[in-house]
Amino acid sequence: MNVKILDCTLRDGAYIVDGKFGEKSIIGILNHLQNARVDIVECGWLKNNKHISGSTYYNVPCDIENYIINGKDSKVIYTAMIDYNRYDLEQLPICDGKSVDAIRIVFPQDKVSEGLKLVNQIRDKGYKVYLQAANTYGYSEKELLELVNEVNNYDVEALSIVDTFGTMYKSDLFRILDILDNNLRKEIAIGFHSHNNKQLSFSLSMDFVEELFTRGKRDCIIDSSLCGMGRGAGNTPTELMISYLNKRFNTNYDENTIMDVIDMYMQHFMEKYKWGYSVPYMLAGTYVCHVNNVAYLMKTHRACAKDMKNVFENMSLEKRRTYDYDYLEQVYADVENKQIDDKLCKEILKKALRGREIVIVVPGVSAGKEQKMVSKYVSDNDVITIGINSVIEDYKYDYAFFSNSMKYTLALNVLEKAANKTTIITTSNIDGKQNLIVNYNDLVRRKWKYYENSLMMFLELMIYIRPAKINFVGFDGFEKCEQYYAEEILEPIEDFDEIDILQSNVVEMFQDFVKRNQGQIELCFLTHSLFEKYI
Repeated sequence: MNVKILDCTLRDGAYIVDGKFGEKSIIGILNHLQNARVDIVECGWLKNNKHISGSTYYNVPCDIENYIINGKDSKVIYTAMIDYNRYDLEQLPICDGKSVDAIRIVFPQDKVSEGLKLVNQIRDKGYKVYLQAANTYGYSEKELLELVNEVNNYDVEALSIVDTFGTMYKSDLFRILDILDNNLRKEIAIGFHSHNNKQLSFSLSMDFVEELFTRGKRDCIIDSSLCGMGRGAGNTPTELMISYLNKRFNTNYDENTIMDVIDMYMQHFMEKYKWGYSVPYMLAGTYVCHVNNVAYLMKTHRACAKDMKNVFENMSLEKRRTYDYDYLEQVYADVENKQIDDKLCKEILKKALRGREIVIVVPGVSAGKEQKMVSKYVSDNDVITIGINSVIEDYKYDYAFFSNSMKYTLALNVLEKAANKTTIITTSNIDGKQNLIVNYNDLVRRKWKYYENSLMMFLELMIYIRPAKINFVGFDGFEKCEQYYAEEILEPIEDFDEIDILQSNVVEMFQDFVKRNQGQIELCFLTHSLFEKYI
């Protein structure tokens, strides 16, 4: 048995940086991987679009030549990947040996025949062919046998098991491996491409190698990437794999060169971008769910893990494996919309707040900085203080309003220890039986992308309640700055890269509220805000 490493940093890592590694990084990574004697180096994707310098999305193989500046080592195979239906093979030239030697074809479970139809066209142009059976976990035993029987009719180098959603346990991998190894032609290597959703990527890769070593004869290929760089939870780290293979099988990979390429080129990407294990991606693996669904829920709704779990449980298995955002949005809305009879709660709030002056404390930076001034205003005036989706140190709250279950849980521990009694108001998507609960769906207006802003939801409730005056504290707005929240713990866990869109959405929602308010509620800002000009 020969075991080979296929480094896919520049291809799978392209999801993280949109292919934009930069010329120097592409050149450096390719050169170091070759010098480290990595067996197969994947340069990136072949796409129909024109190549942009510094990107690992290429149009034709000669685009890659510019990055192989020190010549090719004949012992290293260079590859590029194509999606079975997203690349026009008419533009693929005859292989001249100056760039890629092989093409990898990835195809989904229901498009095996379509994917294999490309094999002979590619081989006729002089390239070796490797196959990637996406979401191999989803194949039944019958479908796996059908896959193998079809592959046996073609001259390919390898067929790879692909754990697309990071779902597999050892037993799942061995079930698939057993069928492939017993039925695939022996000269075809078996590969394994894993994702680290369950923190098992490296472990499963070792199990895969050990099992094939025990069986003997069959060559195997392990996909890996530097620092595990890859979409979502990432992949098996190349540096871990070569260290293991050098120790276990006395292979000859140059570990020092791998350390150099990480220090010189990968450190930048690790500091600027995020990938790797996280609880949301663990849920994606558990529920066999496409990582784009996780990314959407985190980015659009900043959903907590429990909310994601509930959403995935209410999605069909077929839909989980794709990313239909309209469908996902509908499921999310259905899960959040726990309709209740909130008439009594609204009447209680109306009796307590109608015609009163209130101070609403939003967790912007100014709420922390101006706490003493605000507290003096509260003590000098007959006002009711209401916290929005948070509680900030040294504030005393008469009421606290929550529309986010994670923020609610975080604040509950503080409120329970507080000397003064705070009445809690929650939207119906939050479990809190002892609270005043109002319908979530009545307070959101889905015209905007970021419609789940807790302050906007509270203001929607105030249109019905009609206090005499609302004083805003901490409603700062999202300027380009390092800190948006009064306390670090209130910051979203995930990096938020659409601040401008969020700000625009909140501006429009606030303007809409002001318009519908028609001056019936007096509005005032006690702390500086980007929104002051809109009243």
